[in-house]
Amino acid sequence: MSGCIFCKIASGEVPARLVLETERVMAFRDLNPQAPEHVLLIPRKHIASLAECGEADAALLGEIQLAAAKLAKELKLDRGFRLVTNNGRSAGQSVDHLHYHLLGGRRMNWPPG
Repeated sequence: MSGCIFCKIASGEVPARLVLETERVMAFRDLNPQAPEHVLLIPRKHIASLAECGEADAALLGEIQLAAAKLAKELKLDRGFRLVTNNGRSAGQSVDHLHYHLLGGRRMNWPPG
């Protein structure tokens, strides 16, 4: 999508502080971190939200999960981390491109919101 900031990051049109890059997944530092470690993981393919995913996206979703686990290990988040995705404006989704927040480096409270 031409106006999607995450698509522009995925294409290299907009710079980001990348921490992981594969053929189908990218991860970069959040511009407004909510924890000492706050990384966004996105598919390069434009998908508006998790609610838009289907069976054909199962392998891609698995790749994102595995990328998050790999990053958590690299970032030494051995005491714990949170992986979250928001779906829709009411849930806090501000960019209409599927993305996960990997948060760690501090105690996470529950309930989160």
